[in-house]
Amino acid sequence: MSDKIPLAGVIGSPVAHSKSPQLHRHWLKTLGLRGDYIPMDVSSQDLETVLRALPKAGFVGVNITIPHKEAALEIADLVTDRATLIGAANTLIFRKDGQIHADNTDGYGFIENLKAGASAWQSNAGPATVLGSGGAARAVIASLLDAGIPEIMLTNRTRVRAEKLADDFGKKVSVVDWVQAGNILEDSALVVNTTSLGMIGKPAMRIPLDGLRQQTVVTDLVYTPLKTDLLAAAEAAGCVTVDGLGMLLHQAVPAFERWFGHRPAVDSAARAAALR
Repeated sequence: MSDKIPLAGVIGSPVAHSKSPQLHRHWLKTLGLRGDYIPMDVSSQDLETVLRALPKAGFVGVNITIPHKEAALEIADLVTDRATLIGAANTLIFRKDGQIHADNTDGYGFIENLKAGASAWQSNAGPATVLGSGGAARAVIASLLDAGIPEIMLTNRTRVRAEKLADDFGKKVSVVDWVQAGNILEDSALVVNTTSLGMIGKPAMRIPLDGLRQQTVVTDLVYTPLKTDLLAAAEAAGCVTVDGLGMLLHQAVPAFERWFGHRPAVDSAARAAALR
């Protein structure tokens, strides 16, 4: 009984909206494991101090969310190749030797959600359109290229950010002006929204969607609301749609396994727990 109860959590600012605590607590309860998962609102200036102190309080690791993903990568002592490629960390493991190990499971979560929600999708089916060029777009692009996608058409409201991202990933990624975004949907086998457009409290998605065609796979990383206007329009056009909640669930699996030693299931009960 003298063993420390393993603790994990999520660090961001703000963080009260995070669905991760109810998800991880559900898995801990379902698997009969000791432990807890705690949301922590930490300022940028306190981030490293907090991260270095947490292992002494029994923490085995934490998730990192906005706005700390890039800073956490810089603080870490060890970094995985995929976190380096994406340029951000969403998962930290506190090793017994005192070092902080940074990883990024966002791309893994994206691909696993795509496989689960659109089982017929194949990476060689045709080009993908990616809307947005922030950190989430980096994870999506890295995972799609790793899966063998032939071409990615990238578009962003600020073109220079899209061009910088395309330069980082090479010739398979081309940039299309935001005002032309609606014109490339017809040629896309996959459409991914990585922006916050359409999220509750954010501006609406204004891109013309009449170019969407049947059997195109459309996924939105936004999950509040669960069915965004983009997904509703895609569904009406006969597309295969995949909501963003599954990415949250799947990206959490490798972290939970590293921290608590058991691989949890992404199932209807886990989904219900995240939505609770």
